[in-house]
Amino acid sequence: MKKVSTLFLKIAVILIGIPVLALCIFVVPEIEKIVAELLPELTFIKNLVSIILYASALPFYFALYQAFKLLRYVDTNKAFSERSVKALKIIKHCAITISALHVLVLPLFYLFADKDDAPGVIFVGLVVPFASMVIAVFAAVLQKLLKEAIDIKSENDLTV
Repeated sequence: MKKVSTLFLKIAVILIGIPVLALCIFVVPEIEKIVAELLPELTFIKNLVSIILYASALPFYFALYQAFKLLRYVDTNKAFSERSVKALKIIKHCAITISALHVLVLPLFYLFADKDDAPGVIFVGLVVPFASMVIAVFAAVLQKLLKEAIDIKSENDLTV
């Protein structure tokens, strides 16, 4: 049963990566065009936005790889190990990095909302940073719980 559930989660991790790849290929160039039309006097912003969005994909895929490794540790009964704690720590740092990078793009959402008179666009720009921070906090809590469980386990092994 455990192998089936981790297999399902591994497939889910792979499927999560596909839409982000599609966004990088198809949506980011369109965003670049919109930014160029929106702010023609600031041509460097177009490139800056693309760089930030592509740069945020790197920690995303690195975090997915760490999640895949974590599931592999569960499969091999090494879930309660320092490797798992390290993988959760890396996932936490990746989520914080993604959130920070997307916060840098928030002024663009403000400019777009101001030009288009659509204040709800700002809330759309807050979705990714907020979701990333939720993941970072969740990974931090799991990291702490796992570390405490490993400490208790090692203490119990020494007692017996």
